[in-house]
Amino acid sequence: MPVYKPENSPYYYARFEIHGRRVHKSTKAKNKKDAELVERQWREQIEVDVKQAKVTGNAPITLDVAAGHYWLDRGQYHANSDTTWTDIQRLIYYFGKNKRLDQFTDADVKGFVNWRRQQTRHGKKTDKDGNPMPLIANATVNRSGVVLLKGIFNHCADLRHVIPNPPKWKKQMLEEPQEIVRELDTHEAEALDGAVRKDYALWFEFARITGLRRNETLIKWADVNIFAKRITTIGKRGKQVSTHITPAVATILRQCKGHHPVYVFTFVCQRPNDDQIKGQRYPITPEGAKTQWRRLRKRSGVQNFRFHDIRHDVGTKVLRQTGNLKIVQKILNHSKLETTLKYAHVLDEEVAAALTIFQTPTTLPTTEEKVSA
Repeated sequence: MPVYKPENSPYYYARFEIHGRRVHKSTKAKNKKDAELVERQWREQIEVDVKQAKVTGNAPITLDVAAGHYWLDRGQYHANSDTTWTDIQRLIYYFGKNKRLDQFTDADVKGFVNWRRQQTRHGKKTDKDGNPMPLIANATVNRSGVVLLKGIFNHCADLRHVIPNPPKWKKQMLEEPQEIVRELDTHEAEALDGAVRKDYALWFEFARITGLRRNETLIKWADVNIFAKRITTIGKRGKQVSTHITPAVATILRQCKGHHPVYVFTFVCQRPNDDQIKGQRYPITPEGAKTQWRRLRKRSGVQNFRFHDIRHDVGTKVLRQTGNLKIVQKILNHSKLETTLKYAHVLDEEVAAALTIFQTPTTLPTTEEKVSA
């Protein structure tokens, strides 16, 4: 009997075998007619799957399996792999682990986006003072949802799992405000340098002069090649990040020698956990770096400045000194020059100066003057 109702369940179950596949599960239907309809739909879907497998050579793949492949091959190597893992688990929680990739629609992705954009920062409804927490930014919704899901789909394609009609990813992306390139003035830079905690000073100086992203600054000694004068680590989206060891960077590295056998930058423990000892050095963690940056910024009094803006500060100052966008691209490890173009406003000063000279009649000779000379 394909459809039956167990004594201890309000639902009808389907049980059948087709093309070597055994199905035995609840139809979630409380009457036999609806249960038989579900059972027929399951049979028809298996027929479609078998035909597709004969053409493509692949059986349908579920989100859980696809995300697992993505994590093992790419996600675990991200510089912010903990965040990637959390974002993957959120997708599985929302869509369900058995959601098939070939059954994803634009409406499915849009539903997730709408659900995600209603969530608050850090998952809290109010702050310590009882004020409502702000909603997460559109950029966060895009990165933690649409971009990640697209990455999982694309990785499946790399593994030769054909998804006939994937969602239109660009259509689902929320609009993000144009990023403002923020540069430190002299007073702000001095305020930050003066407010940094002593045991975090070398790490902060390293960040200030390299322009690396926060997680990219937490390097290991294995990443450091003194002879090649280069630091190589894994950065955003698992890409390799390379930084030159300048004399200033070399001085920082020498001062860090002996602090820890694995990690370059450490802190002196002041409030030990169960497995820590007060006064001893421990590696600076991603969460520890976030916390110290928030405290440093508050002590310094510098407003509207993110840690990522340190990167902007480096790019802006280098471009102002060199006038060469390609050099800035190399320093900031941008894959495309288009990404570096947001710093091009710095060159406007040089353009304005040239136009000022050109438009001042007394500074340039006239055509007649050139001929007579």
